[in-house]
Amino acid sequence: MEQPGGSAEHDAVVVGGGPVGLCFGVLLAQAGANVVVLEARPERAKHTRAIGIHPPGLRVLRRAGVADVLLAEGVQIAEGVARSHGAGRTREVARLCFDPPVLAVPQWQTEEALEARLAEIAPGALRRGVRAVRVEQADGGAVVHCADGEGTSTGFSGRWVVAADGARSPMRGALGAQHHVPTRSRALPDAYLMGDFADTTGDGALAVLHLEAAGIVESFPLPGGVRRWVAHVDEAVVDPSARDLARLLGERCGAEVDAASCSMLSAFTVTERLAAGMLAGRVVLAGDAAHEVSPIGGQGMTLGWLDAEAFAPLIAADALGGAPAGNGPAWPELWAAAERERLAAARLAARQARLNMALGRALPPRLMAARNAAFRALYRAPWVGGRTAARFTMQA
Repeated sequence: MEQPGGSAEHDAVVVGGGPVGLCFGVLLAQAGANVVVLEARPERAKHTRAIGIHPPGLRVLRRAGVADVLLAEGVQIAEGVARSHGAGRTREVARLCFDPPVLAVPQWQTEEALEARLAEIAPGALRRGVRAVRVEQADGGAVVHCADGEGTSTGFSGRWVVAADGARSPMRGALGAQHHVPTRSRALPDAYLMGDFADTTGDGALAVLHLEAAGIVESFPLPGGVRRWVAHVDEAVVDPSARDLARLLGERCGAEVDAASCSMLSAFTVTERLAAGMLAGRVVLAGDAAHEVSPIGGQGMTLGWLDAEAFAPLIAADALGGAPAGNGPAWPELWAAAERERLAAARLAARQARLNMALGRALPPRLMAARNAAFRALYRAPWVGGRTAARFTMQA
């Protein structure tokens, strides 16, 4: 066990105890690796945040042993519909079937399930209240230097370090000149207002897109009779209120939302950030630390789990296989192939997110009506709907 100012050997040190870091921890522990997961937050935040688990993500969670728990807690979205509201009536534009369904679960429940699984197979592996501040490469491994809430310095050394510490990633920023990974960032011209309210729509497990001239409105079911609403807005909202969002939803798509039932409210803009690589010496960048994409489309969390599926077996095999110590991994061609595949998937997800956002922007009423009519005709062809559903659910 680590002592202040000391260090201990691990096969892997995972920085970040969110859904991606916890998934890495579980997969590594299941493979027999000695893993520690460092999380700065002393307690888990009870915030819904990311809610969509796409079929490839559920596959990874099944390997992690938590899929059945989440399926029992969540809402399976097997169908989505696009509608337009105007002239006192609502018309259907298109309908999609998701097979397998998308699972909607609040992020805190997903983290709770992964944390319980990690505690089951590797008791004590999760260390809360430990803030990683820098990483130092060493011969055959790396050391993560941390500070606890009392300012005590602690070092965690491992053969591998997984940086799953979010889009701003202190670990990525602390790699140093020798292992610096170039990262391309760009702010996109989109802003959103999001809230969770009691569901009074009667849409049940249906996902709904309202294609309106003033901008798209999306709504998704959540457990417990709650529905998430996301509205594209003209500019960033500095001081959002549930009442303002409820009024916007009523004006734009005719939704009747009870502002008093709001359990989560958020306003956000969109930044896309893609790292040029995921491997830096003995550090693996994962999740948002490697590829931040727009939350519109809900692909970011699943991307991170797929990173874990790709890299956790390689980390475990390298650590447990007794490969000679050195700065690079054993079987470099396998690592390079995994990195190429994961970066390509991130670029594809980023393109899909940009398309989703472009389709959600405001248009003059006549152009919007014409576009919706074109969509209505196009989606009469079953193969178009099938292809679109596959893209939305990360299966194409």
